[in-house]
Amino acid sequence: MNDESNIQVKKVWKILETVMDPEVPVLSITDLGIVRNVKIDASNKINITITPTYTGCPAMDVINMNIRMCMLENGYKDFEIKTVLSPAWTTDWMSEAGKQKLKAYGIAPPNPKQIVCTTDVFQEEEAIQCPHCNSYNTQLISRFGSTACKALYKCNDCFETFDYFKCH
Repeated sequence: MNDESNIQVKKVWKILETVMDPEVPVLSITDLGIVRNVKIDASNKINITITPTYTGCPAMDVINMNIRMCMLENGYKDFEIKTVLSPAWTTDWMSEAGKQKLKAYGIAPPNPKQIVCTTDVFQEEEAIQCPHCNSYNTQLISRFGSTACKALYKCNDCFETFDYFKCH
């Protein structure tokens, strides 16, 4: 890749940092790690590769449209957005800044390393920290929270309910 292409790729990444997740509006799609790659091919077409947080995520149509609108608003017309499902998205792809934004927004970010995560209905036996009072005295209420990629918890100390990004 030549220097000019490298500069263009960096500009596109900066543009993509402004595209917010429609389900968690404090996070950009780069914070979430949805954007997997940006490259320029031999014909100078920009190729953007994205991966949904889970297969069938309903927000991906909106995200795709928002990327298109943002690219067009910034003067880019020759680009392609490709959705790939493999490798599957993981919470490990989230940025640390994104995890802190989640907590400030009231959603428990994924733990740095999952203690127990089985394929048996994603049973989680780990302690999830309350994003409101920082207590680990929490309990799972539902394996599905406001979206399918989150679980619903309740803090037994401050009595607040909160979402948690599930192990995946």
